[in-house]
Amino acid sequence: LKNDPRVTRVGQVLRKLSLDELPQIINILQGDMSLVGPRPVVRDELEIYGSAAVYYLKSRPGLTGLWQVSGRNDVSYDSRVAFDRHYVENWSLFEDIRIIFKTVPAVWMSRGSY
Repeated sequence: LKNDPRVTRVGQVLRKLSLDELPQIINILQGDMSLVGPRPVVRDELEIYGSAAVYYLKSRPGLTGLWQVSGRNDVSYDSRVAFDRHYVENWSLFEDIRIIFKTVPAVWMSRGSY
């Protein structure tokens, strides 16, 4: 949510800089998440994926992914689903490395973050 009333001023800064994502590193180290992959979603949100949900469920959720480096919240939800599906269908180590390198400027410039 862009103007989430639950987020404090400090929280807004952390979100803008994507620092609120850092605790997920624990999930990566535990093997629950991957460094690169579709963003985690709640069950209700997964229903919006429709028939593309099967592709989403084929991979572990990631800290960063194709959607995050392709505009994040500046793109439509349909585009997010398409990015996630494309990532899963075309996974490669090279693509993961490319996404990791594109993540740095995306976070640095706060593209698509609130």
